[in-house]
Amino acid sequence: MTGTMRNSLDIEGRPQDTKIVVAMSGGVDSSVTAALLKSEGYDVIGITLQLYDHGAATHRKGACCAGQDIHDARNVAERIGIPHYVLDYESRFRESVIDNFADSYASGETPVPCIECNRSIKFRDLLKTARELGASTLATGHYVASRRMPDGSRALVCAADADRDQSYFLFATTREQLDYLRFPLGDMTKAQTRELARRFGLDVADKQDSQDICFVPTGRYTDVIGQLRPDAIDPGDIVDLDGHVIGRHRGIVHFTVGQRKGLGIAASAPLYVVKLDAASRRIVVGPREALRMDHIVLRDVNWIGDGPLDRAVGNGLEIFVRVRSTRAPQPAWLRAAEGGYEVELVAGEEGVSPGQACAFYDAPSGQARVLGGGFIQSATASGATAKAAMQPLIEAVRG
Repeated sequence: MTGTMRNSLDIEGRPQDTKIVVAMSGGVDSSVTAALLKSEGYDVIGITLQLYDHGAATHRKGACCAGQDIHDARNVAERIGIPHYVLDYESRFRESVIDNFADSYASGETPVPCIECNRSIKFRDLLKTARELGASTLATGHYVASRRMPDGSRALVCAADADRDQSYFLFATTREQLDYLRFPLGDMTKAQTRELARRFGLDVADKQDSQDICFVPTGRYTDVIGQLRPDAIDPGDIVDLDGHVIGRHRGIVHFTVGQRKGLGIAASAPLYVVKLDAASRRIVVGPREALRMDHIVLRDVNWIGDGPLDRAVGNGLEIFVRVRSTRAPQPAWLRAAEGGYEVELVAGEEGVSPGQACAFYDAPSGQARVLGGGFIQSATASGATAKAAMQPLIEAVRG
């Protein structure tokens, strides 16, 4: 891969004179990233972040950046012959990610902690450390790609392997960070990555992928939230769309918008969580049709498209958005609103929850360019969408 990778990374200077820090989590992706760059002749430094220490989590399969992962990262570094350092980021991770996660759930939202980890820990704190070490680049094992634009800036684009694309989790990356970041796996499939790991003789070639909520030792996120925010597990009422009490729950933290299982309510038709009201500790449920929303108000919007955001949006910008990592981007309009921005989903979407991300793209598929995104403040259905969504229910009642 000599030459080809160098061109795709677009790093100035001779490899032997170019220092690159690689964020090594101990998994196969970041390990191959480090091995590839080393094989190209770059001066590679591996850094693993100690993010938490949870006893059982240190050896739990699927945990990321725990004890076993640090051990694996160190072994890979020794295998490929690069220096390796472990940095204690526990307090930063607790403040920026875990506390934020607990607060968000306690307020009735559905947070995505990986986004905050990338934004605050890896691409802010670790990037700063990489610069202090004199590195010209910070490389990670994310499945996204970076492309040089005609004006010299860099664009973030979806991975070639759509099933592995992680662009949704990186929408908050800034233009300044993109100039410094590189993603060597963006044009590869997972199978190709594992094959390269075998060629490099890495023990992690067949290692299981890490899980999304890496800091939960038992796999039950409610345990963590219950310890940090006890009020989030207070019981409350389950009500229908008209506000009638039809049941009780054991804490809003156990539920998320779109959830069907675990309600404990006998009904003639399936019921879904439509809304979480943290202030009154109420869970609002209704038919599936009530889940469809088409109007989203955003907060903390990040823009990495062309030009200033206000000018790009104008009277309305046609884009494609993804409101969940597992959903395909769908057509939408991005518009300026009082104090921020809002998105109108052309076809509507089910299960849109406050706290989730809404990532912007310039195309619905392929290696689309990521234009930025924001966090969902609220989601509602316009009159037309609400009427269309409820029509099957109305007809059933009339019939």
